[in-house]
Amino acid sequence: MNNKQKIWQVVHQIPRGRVASYGQVAKLAGLPGYARYVGYTMKLLPPDTKLPWFRVVNSQGCISFKPGTSQYLLQKSLLENEGVAFVNGKISRNDYSWKN
Repeated sequence: MNNKQKIWQVVHQIPRGRVASYGQVAKLAGLPGYARYVGYTMKLLPPDTKLPWFRVVNSQGCISFKPGTSQYLLQKSLLENEGVAFVNGKISRNDYSWKN
């Protein structure tokens, strides 16, 4: 299994209504310290992917896309549809973080 497949497997496991950081995904995929690689891998996903890419956020609990962009608004909407709440643009890691 290659590194991208390992990352995809971890992302696939993130439950509905929960989020994980890029660093957490990297660590769980056996790639500690490769958070940026996780971001790069997620960026390459096809638009029609069924993988819940939107459940991966940065370590501060924020969406990494620039606020107001279509990508940001899409990710925020998908998370809110799963019950994830934002306060001042941030997700409470204590409330919504995936604890594996």
